[in-house]
Amino acid sequence: MSLKLFRSTGYSSILAPGESRTATHPGWLVLLASLWIGFACNVALWREVRSLGDSPGLTRALLAGAFIAAASGAFLSLLGWRRTIKRATTLLLLLAALVAACIWVQAKPLDSTLLDHGLRALVLPTWPSLLRWQFPAVVACLGLLPMLWVWQLQLRRLPGPRQLAANLTGMAIGAAAMLVTGWLLFAQ
Repeated sequence: MSLKLFRSTGYSSILAPGESRTATHPGWLVLLASLWIGFACNVALWREVRSLGDSPGLTRALLAGAFIAAASGAFLSLLGWRRTIKRATTLLLLLAALVAACIWVQAKPLDSTLLDHGLRALVLPTWPSLLRWQFPAVVACLGLLPMLWVWQLQLRRLPGPRQLAANLTGMAIGAAAMLVTGWLLFAQ
């Protein structure tokens, strides 16, 4: 007969080393969310794909998507801490989905006159566009579904110095990608 000093319940601690290895690194959330914002919510890209446009228009739309993805990646890396990463990602996903839905449903042109309508017109739709089925469908597909994924995702808890290093690395990569894609985009 063996002596049992501790009673085992079968449950392990939430801070067990195995669990921290199975959770997703916050950098993957930043990367996937910024790619979604840059390319899935890119109305110019989808208009070019839909019309099977010429290669300069498609190239420009891809460069704009890469620029937006890099900018959102740098911003999310800035707020990549455990308490702020999901909230910041949710906010950016919602804003990107609202802007994409407003531009798509209202058929606004993607040229220099887009910002002449004002930022409020890009985020807040008009009443007639709210009554169309496309607006809630676009917002649900581009915003709500990724938000549900973000909030159910278990993120790895990193120690403070490692989290800071990951955030600074993400910001540096995002800033470098913004410089390169911005130079390519605006040099044309």
